[in-house]
Amino acid sequence: MAEELQTTQYLTFTLADEIFAVDVARVREILEMPGITKVPQVPDFMLGVINLRGCVVPVIDLRQKFGMQKTDQTVNTCIIVVEIAMEGESTVLGSLADSVQEVIEMEPSQIEAAPHIGTNLKIDFIKGMGKHDGRFVTILDIDKVFSSFELATV
Repeated sequence: MAEELQTTQYLTFTLADEIFAVDVARVREILEMPGITKVPQVPDFMLGVINLRGCVVPVIDLRQKFGMQKTDQTVNTCIIVVEIAMEGESTVLGSLADSVQEVIEMEPSQIEAAPHIGTNLKIDFIKGMGKHDGRFVTILDIDKVFSSFELATV
């Protein structure tokens, strides 16, 4: 019997002109831009909170979190609601994206380890670099994008 390769489905989205991906199993839903309620004294990348069917969900601007320019809202701007594991508990977060692209499948052979850029840069939130349609896709380990300290402030 041939060994099956474990393909994983990823939701791809853009931040600036870069393509990022997150495991589809972690995505709860994709929302058009709702009204975001500001919260005082939170980090710049924390935009505020939204009401998602009676639940308070923090919304993060991933571009700002990754040191990019703040997201300009367009007709394609949306919020990807993801479930992350933090200290053994499940937390729901909204991540602002410039646009959602598509769901793609990748086999482990299509994904390379995250590049080693130096010792001072924290890139453990990058699960790997995939290749799709001739472009690199940065695959995020959504649980490691935010530290428990940052989420505690949220």
